[in-house]
Amino acid sequence: MTLLAGVDIGNSTTEACLAELGPDGPRYLGGALAPTSGVKGTAENVPGVVKVVQEALSAAGRGPHELSAVLVNEATPVISGLAMETITETVITESTMIGHNPDTPAGAGLGTGTTVAFAELGACTPGEQVICVVGAGVDFEDAAAGIAAARDRGVEVTGAIACADDANLIVNRLPAPIPVVDEVTLVEKVPLGMPAAVEVAEPGRTVRTLSNSYGIATLFDLDPDQTRLVAPVARALVGNRSAVVVRTPSGDIADRRIPAGTLTLIGEHARLSVGIDAGAEEIMATLRRVAPLADATGEAGSHVGGMLATVRDAMAETLSDTAGEQEVRIQDVLAVDTFVPQRVTGALAGEFALENAVALAAMVRTSRAPMEVLAEQLRSALGVAVLVGGVEADMAVLGALTTPGTERPLAVLDLGGGSTDAALATGDGEVRSVHLAGAGDLVTKLIDSELGLDNREVAEDIKKNPLAKAESFFHVRMEDGTARFFDEPLPSEAFARVVVLGEEGMRPVPTRHSLEKVRQVRRSAKHKVFVVNALRALERVAPGGNLREIGFVVVLGGSALDFEIPDMIAEAVAGAGIVCGTGNVRGREGPRNAVATGLVDDHAGRAR
Repeated sequence: MTLLAGVDIGNSTTEACLAELGPDGPRYLGGALAPTSGVKGTAENVPGVVKVVQEALSAAGRGPHELSAVLVNEATPVISGLAMETITETVITESTMIGHNPDTPAGAGLGTGTTVAFAELGACTPGEQVICVVGAGVDFEDAAAGIAAARDRGVEVTGAIACADDANLIVNRLPAPIPVVDEVTLVEKVPLGMPAAVEVAEPGRTVRTLSNSYGIATLFDLDPDQTRLVAPVARALVGNRSAVVVRTPSGDIADRRIPAGTLTLIGEHARLSVGIDAGAEEIMATLRRVAPLADATGEAGSHVGGMLATVRDAMAETLSDTAGEQEVRIQDVLAVDTFVPQRVTGALAGEFALENAVALAAMVRTSRAPMEVLAEQLRSALGVAVLVGGVEADMAVLGALTTPGTERPLAVLDLGGGSTDAALATGDGEVRSVHLAGAGDLVTKLIDSELGLDNREVAEDIKKNPLAKAESFFHVRMEDGTARFFDEPLPSEAFARVVVLGEEGMRPVPTRHSLEKVRQVRRSAKHKVFVVNALRALERVAPGGNLREIGFVVVLGGSALDFEIPDMIAEAVAGAGIVCGTGNVRGREGPRNAVATGLVDDHAGRAR
């Protein structure tokens, strides 16, 4: 009897299955799962592989000395990058325009005037229109008394900007309310002696004038060129209940723009270029015209050029100390239209505006054989023979065929973290496979970017779990509209917030977006990447590109455990008469362990 370990090195996880090979074929003893160490397909994977092999042996009650060989898949490294349509780097010397939206503004209406420090209110003359800037350390009672005294003298204090969370405390002590925006932490940077406008909407409403480019232009008498510059400010204030805009002299902003750039796609028989600002649809259409892709380059000095150069440099450094950049080739790209929050020029409170962007996932191919380097290091670490098996997708087919209810022709969709693999096993035993860029990691990036979270961990939670809104201390409203009640009170930080219901409990989402918005972004990101890539991959492996020639589709990989991705893919291919569902490898492993199982089955078949 020969004891074998099949190991699948993925972008996110490394899986192992342990089997005893006898005259009647393999007898599976168990498996293990651990996070992948380092970039997939490199020598950094050694600790992760050693760990899963040791855990599989321990779970089966076997010792390392009993192991005859370890089988590893041909793991192609994948790195993805984000290329944005418009990039602006801004150095702020003094604010041109600022916008702000605190949680507790006070008063209602629109006030305009010249910014004046609170300490200088006494020097203002009757009839002068001013916006009072209440700095740090000023007590709310003193602020209210000072503003009231100035108004009694005839000074038209039409609004106020406060550093502390004192807006309601100030307004409640005034004889007549004025719009007050508070929580401006960088209040000392608000330029004084400049025209300004403060707008606060009634509860349940949003600002109308300062969220309109022409409204700002009217207030400050801007010409068309100046109006174009303030358009991002207006967009950033859409949906806010309050806002502040200050007009300062031109030339106070140092601004440098980096172009999105041009992507050059090099096929085996054609070479075409496409501007990133043309959008994802045009990029993917150009990719189809040059297919099969041999390489891709980005315009020097542009954002896409920098992104692709980073991918090449990182992979060349990871693969080998001597690997030159010329040895790294872009095998596939996936372009997705999205939105990226861009910091508003001159912002004092972290304001952002959503700008159109294109997310690019790029997958590299090298002319070297990094798997052989990895195999050699594994031989030293484990002390046993290490054999590099077949192509990952081919092995996944063999593992998927152990799913009850399947037969050839069968297609496999292996949805990982960095890539989407597809393979089709025809009735005559032929296996056709394809390896495409873009999968779970890109979806996480899209969610993180479009919601402006700046937190990959939270974005990952949103991707994997359903959402709810905490409506009381004892119940939440699920995203499907149903109510879920709890015996114990909910955490105080979750009250009235959008929360993620994960395996580790309830986690508030740090965003002001509604539950419906977060859900829409999550589902849209999954559709743009998983569904689009699934159809793209199946068309590549189907005979003549006809999906109706495929009988069964088995969804595998970590993303197959997602609560909605398999259903989204099944719905997308239903029109072609395809039976599609989540795999159940060996009738008990679910969508996991397919490649590891396929490695063992393939070795057993060749050993007979």
